[in-house]
Amino acid sequence: MNILFIGDIFGKVGRQIILDYLPSLKEEFKVDLCIANGENLAHGRGVTEKTARPLFEAGIDIFTSGNHLWDKKEAFVYLKQENRILKPINYPKRAIGNYYQIWQDKEDNKVAIFCLVGQAFMGPAGNLADSVDKLLPTLQKQTNTIIVDIHAEATAEKRTLGFYLQGKVSAVIGTHTHIQTADEEILPEGTAYITDVGMTGPHDSVIGIKKDIILRRFISGMPVQYEIADSGLQINAILVRTDDKTGKAVEIFRIRRKIDDPDS
Repeated sequence: MNILFIGDIFGKVGRQIILDYLPSLKEEFKVDLCIANGENLAHGRGVTEKTARPLFEAGIDIFTSGNHLWDKKEAFVYLKQENRILKPINYPKRAIGNYYQIWQDKEDNKVAIFCLVGQAFMGPAGNLADSVDKLLPTLQKQTNTIIVDIHAEATAEKRTLGFYLQGKVSAVIGTHTHIQTADEEILPEGTAYITDVGMTGPHDSVIGIKKDIILRRFISGMPVQYEIADSGLQINAILVRTDDKTGKAVEIFRIRRKIDDPDS
C-alpha cells in the first residue's frame, strides 16, 4: 500500500498548494491513502469546517493534529461531527475530537491512524507509552498496518517513540517543527521513521510567519502581530510503502517540491 503523509499544512497558502497539486501528486505516486497534519489549516492555528472540507474533497483522507487543534472555537461543533480529524490520543477524553480512524479501501485492506503530542516543551499531555499501550491492542485486532503521527518539539522524544513502537506499527512520523529532516529510515523491525516530515506552505519564513516580523521580535524582544508569509512555497511530505499482509514498511522516501512563487 502506498501511503502519502503531508507535513503540516500552513494557512491559506498551504491549503491552496494542496488544492492545486494534490491530485497530480497522488497520481504520480499511485497513492492509496493520503494523510496530512491539519492543525495549522486556519490562518496558521487551528482547523475549521471552511478550511478542512475543501481539502477532504481534494483527496485528503485523514487529518492528524496536535496542540493547536482547538484554537478556533467556531470549529468545536464541526470537530464533534467530523471523525476524520483526529485529536492526540494522550489528551483527555473530554477534549473534543476522535482518537483514531480505521480507513478501508475497496479491497478491504485496513489502515489504522492515530496521533500523539510530545511532553517535552509542550502543554500538559499524558504519557506517550501508556497512551499507546492502551490503544494498540484494539487497533491490532483490526489491522497490521498502523500509522502514527508524533507531534512534538524534541527530537529525542520522537526518536525514542520510534524505537518503542518499532515492530508494533508501520510508521512513526514526526510533525510540529515545520522543518523536514533527512533521517528517514526503516527501523530493524519494519517500522518506517522520520523525525519531522516538514511543512507544506511558505518556506521563505520562520515556520510559516513572515521572517521580518520574527526578526523584529528576535532583535527587540517586543510583542509583534504575526502575519503568514506567502513566498518560498513548498510541499513537504513522505511516501511510505507497506506490505498489505504484514503491515511492515518496505520503503520510505521524502518528497520536497518547490513551487514557483505566483508573483515572480
